[in-house]
Amino acid sequence: MTSFDQNRRPLVIGIGGTTRAASSTERALGFALRGAEAAGARTRLFGGTFLHSLPHYAPEDPQRTDAQLELIEAVRQADALIIATPGYHGGVSGLVKNALDTLEELRADERPYLDGRAVGCIVTAYGWQAAGSVLTSLRSIVHALRGWPTPFGAGINTLETRFETVDSCSDPKVVDQLATVGQQAAQFALAFSAQHAPAHPGTAAETRKAKVLTLAS
Repeated sequence: MTSFDQNRRPLVIGIGGTTRAASSTERALGFALRGAEAAGARTRLFGGTFLHSLPHYAPEDPQRTDAQLELIEAVRQADALIIATPGYHGGVSGLVKNALDTLEELRADERPYLDGRAVGCIVTAYGWQAAGSVLTSLRSIVHALRGWPTPFGAGINTLETRFETVDSCSDPKVVDQLATVGQQAAQFALAFSAQHAPAHPGTAAETRKAKVLTLAS
């Protein structure tokens, strides 16, 4: 298990958006990331423009683009994630799903896929039915990637809620819900970091050696 530096603020990666600039999905994700920052995390956003630059993931092709490698390495270093998707025809959008498919490259890591990481889930949809069903689907995808969906997930009906600018939302309750998603992701990362940090200062090799000696005694 990877040890965390308790003096380092946890990194929360946001993945989400659409091909449309300033989409409601990406703006909702921004509110959640600010909630994570308020809880003590560093954040990084991979929005719709970036996701649109990713080629279709082809596992049989050993070559990865710079954008794919950037996403893979960022998630590899992440302590938690927040994923935001629009609900398209009852499912996660292809844009977001392709980004998640790209994380197949993490399968052989010490922490494979999203293992040991909390994942906040956000869905925007033009109606309540899609918001609920797609949120369930997104949580299932996170489980398949060995991640821990946060207890609270946000389903947003954009028929009723508007994001006029990057930092404005027509419904204060939605702002609170999105902040909760971010806070829970950050709080899990902080708790996980404390639980798995070494009991005394030392390198990772020293920590592993101590564990071996303990088991042998």
